[in-house]
Amino acid sequence: MLDVNILRNEPERVAEALRKRHARVDLEPFLKLDADRRAAIYQMEQLRAEQNRANEAIARARRVKQENTAFLPANALDTLRNTDGGVLSEADEAIVAMRKIKDRAAALEERVRELDAASREFLLVLPNLPDVSVPEGADAADNPVARVWGEPPAFDFEPKDHVDLGERLGLFDFERAAKIAGARFCLSKGPGALLERALAAFMLDLHTREHGYTEVLAPLMVNSDSMQGTGQLPKFAEDLFRVQGGDYWLIPTAEVPVTNIHRDEMLDDAVLPVKYVAHTPCFRSEAGSYGKDTRGMIRQHQFNKVEMVQFTRPEESWDALESLTRNAEAVLQRLGLAYRVVTLCTGDMGFSSAKTYDLEVWLPGQNTYREISSCSNFTDFQARRANIRFKRGKKPEFVHTLNGSGLAVGRTAVAVLENGQRADGSIEIPPALRPYMGGMERIESK
Repeated sequence: MLDVNILRNEPERVAEALRKRHARVDLEPFLKLDADRRAAIYQMEQLRAEQNRANEAIARARRVKQENTAFLPANALDTLRNTDGGVLSEADEAIVAMRKIKDRAAALEERVRELDAASREFLLVLPNLPDVSVPEGADAADNPVARVWGEPPAFDFEPKDHVDLGERLGLFDFERAAKIAGARFCLSKGPGALLERALAAFMLDLHTREHGYTEVLAPLMVNSDSMQGTGQLPKFAEDLFRVQGGDYWLIPTAEVPVTNIHRDEMLDDAVLPVKYVAHTPCFRSEAGSYGKDTRGMIRQHQFNKVEMVQFTRPEESWDALESLTRNAEAVLQRLGLAYRVVTLCTGDMGFSSAKTYDLEVWLPGQNTYREISSCSNFTDFQARRANIRFKRGKKPEFVHTLNGSGLAVGRTAVAVLENGQRADGSIEIPPALRPYMGGMERIESK
């Protein structure tokens, strides 16, 4: 969520940044809401001052009453109460005024609550602003390549894609997966299942032992507050799977439960940066991807992923983005897989991101690079939504959050299969992965 002060004080800058993101947003309704809210709050402050004056008047009149009626018989008080200018009239008037103030205050409080809700509703669907370093562009075609690592393998035969390889070697069964669940699911078996398990274990070991992450095993279902905290709700509900019978959603990525570990918490400055890594299944409806990548494991409703999440001080988050991206790259380098890093342009960025690098691995079966990881700095956007702060002085500050795939397990398996294929139909296993596969060097047909 954006800082309301930026919207209030720099609406032109916000509008220009949203234009670069190709986000069609009219800020005027929000600015009017904000102005009305501030006016209502000012009126409430004025009422509080009136309330204080009325309380003082009541107290003063009661003191006078006590002094002037101390020796009067009880039946005389009623006469005085209804006498103009009597010693009790000031108190009565003050009490009546107080009741009116309370009624007005209650109405204003309700108005402020309504304006707060409307303002928050607007802010929750407003995307993050791109960092000044993000290149302007319309879509993926405008993403510049930041760097390239490795050389795509050369084959003296026509390379096959992972579907053909996997079906011939008995690694996948898409037909039975469709029978069990429907389209866009995969049933891995034998060496195919072992490959995915080995990849996940390899990634977790690399990130925990060498990159300083703490492994967590997170819930696979979260509540709406968690989805809202990381930016999936309310805008992208159609891309999610909701569980009937309660406030539960299947996670689209471990980013959601792991980031929400510290929702509504105040972190100690001394513990920052906090770095977590988690391996989870991910569930995505992806309503907007109909007809895309229907073949194989590239775009699934359920897939496995290793996710890195960081919480940092604001001034350290940009260096953290670079190191987190290098952490993801290390997986591909250890596996000997050629890849490139692209900087997402303003028109291709995710909703919550201030800047994103995509890692794209070379897939010989498709003769192209395909995304295998996204590494993003969200600055304080998620922290404001989820109320994640830290304290290093007297004034609390919002942390900056980052996350990156380290990596998508299924897509990494695809890359291993396609890049490791040999002319005899076997698959060579990268040396770094062999200890996790019981020493297996090749996947061969039986």
